[in-house]
Amino acid sequence: MTIDWMNFSPWTALAGGVLLGVASAAFILLNGRVLGVSGILGGLLWPRRGDTSWRLSFLLGMVLAPAAVWLAAPALISAPRIEADTATIVAAGLLVGLGTRFGSGCTSGHGVCGLSRLSPRSLVATLSFMAAGFATVFIIRHVV
Repeated sequence: MTIDWMNFSPWTALAGGVLLGVASAAFILLNGRVLGVSGILGGLLWPRRGDTSWRLSFLLGMVLAPAAVWLAAPALISAPRIEADTATIVAAGLLVGLGTRFGSGCTSGHGVCGLSRLSPRSLVATLSFMAAGFATVFIIRHVV
């Protein structure tokens, strides 16, 4: 494995991590809820009274924020290179969705919010999905 030092940008990754941490902390302090994207999205499938507007606003913000950054500073946004066909991407998305249901949360819920609350369940979940990710990459790159 080699690192493309010319395009390596740790500062944008650091800024994104800080923003995610601040948003997660603010969300739980102000709303008493964990900032787990799968839970927020899943809550729209069976909404509770008065719960829909904030969930839709959150998801709309996830779409509009990158668009605003792209308009303000297009040099910060680069097109991702995805080396998979549409069927593989759809299958991967469905498997991730299934995994979030089995794991009772996603990477943002367990990995960011759960670990910061010292949740043992989130530690097990995070270790599990990280191990599964490492194994998948190893198998796809070195075995298949």
